[in-house]
Amino acid sequence: MSEKPLIITISRQYGSGGREVSQKLATKLQIPLLDRKIIDTAIEKLGVQELPPHYLESLEHNVGAGYEFVPFVPFGVSGMPSSTDMFFAEVKVIYELVKQGPCVILGRCADVVLKDYPNKFSFFICADAKFREQRGKTVYGGKTLKELDQEDGKRAEYYYRFTGHKWGRGDNYDLSINTSRLGIDGAVDLITKYIKTVEKQPEA
Repeated sequence: MSEKPLIITISRQYGSGGREVSQKLATKLQIPLLDRKIIDTAIEKLGVQELPPHYLESLEHNVGAGYEFVPFVPFGVSGMPSSTDMFFAEVKVIYELVKQGPCVILGRCADVVLKDYPNKFSFFICADAKFREQRGKTVYGGKTLKELDQEDGKRAEYYYRFTGHKWGRGDNYDLSINTSRLGIDGAVDLITKYIKTVEKQPEA
């Protein structure tokens, strides 16, 4: 077993329940869930005092694979970090946080950022259209399946721009888990069983 702390990264389709999986997994393993903390710490390191409304959404959702997006900054606000500034600040924060102990990291391209980390497990949470469409109505404030897919498209562009990898591709992860088949709790159970099984394997 590696002496490095256990790090679990979760990537997910919108509407698949990936955030709930991450929250329940962190609670079950009694380790921190890192998501907003990474962003907040990165912003602090960049020396930004206050961000315009919806600024972070602009950074992630409006960067294409072939160009650097410079978000709209309201009149009177200057010195805002670009998506590239934010990404590399987040990378530094991730490296610092994993040194502090075991954790679950939701998103932030952490599966690639920590690709060579010796005790890291990565999972992709997905679901079928019917499941996601229903959650769009009940969990995501009435979003349609088309809107959820559009959000995924933006996420995929961001992921490819900064990692060079195709978001959601199976060989980037230990497992891809379909919550429309297993459910949220089933996904959590499968992840914990998978990690225990791998940790029992003799080192090559």
